[in-house]
Amino acid sequence: MNLQTPLIAMQAIGINASLGEMHVLKDIDLVLPAGRWTSIVGPNGAGKSTLLKVLAHLLPHTGSISLLDQPLASLPARARAQQLAWLGQNEVTGDDLTVWDVAMLGRLPHQTWLAAPSAADHAAVEQALRATQAWDWRGRTLGQLSGGERQRVLLARALAVQAQLLLMDEPLANLDPPHQADWLHMVRGLIAQGKTVVSVLHEISMALHADDMLIMAGGRITHQGACADAATHQALELVFDKRIAIHALGNQWIALPK
Repeated sequence: MNLQTPLIAMQAIGINASLGEMHVLKDIDLVLPAGRWTSIVGPNGAGKSTLLKVLAHLLPHTGSISLLDQPLASLPARARAQQLAWLGQNEVTGDDLTVWDVAMLGRLPHQTWLAAPSAADHAAVEQALRATQAWDWRGRTLGQLSGGERQRVLLARALAVQAQLLLMDEPLANLDPPHQADWLHMVRGLIAQGKTVVSVLHEISMALHADDMLIMAGGRITHQGACADAATHQALELVFDKRIAIHALGNQWIALPK
């Protein structure tokens, strides 16, 4: 019998990172399988956002990280930006930029210096803006948008990269429930295309929609497993001091306070 080894989108070994004098990440080892959605959860201060920034090559750290079987640190910046898209928390973008221009920033890794956007760039931006339902505002500036609308534009910028791996830190911030549902549908579409998504989420019930869950506490990974597994549910309840309980609702799992 010929069993294929699952492809690995990203692997990290022995990751340690500090913020100032605080040692935030402690001996992190992880493997992120390709073509799956992994949600990262844990209590406040667990190190979730720091881990995601390290994986995005945005924070100094020790240890090694590989992206699609290539050492992340040795990848040229342009190649790294083409393969890995980032959506962070509270990102600052000029209020005078139009929605179209912000989304077009996602195409910079694919453009040569000072070159005008190509037809492929225009097509990718239009597709991203339509996917986030921001197309109708393409001529408006960010300063004219609400917090939720801005978040959808920043998401469009990340989608426009058309990267194999998307790292998203609190992507549901400022989104109302219908647009959270749209985001969930969009992620499932990306996974169907063979892309890999990693997201830090505070909304535990939304995080349970993922394929896999990575649970953190105190700068360490306490559990990694499928969202449907009982062991994952037990680890999730434990990391929140058993103040939540995981229940089945139809074909989905939800977290409810105890």
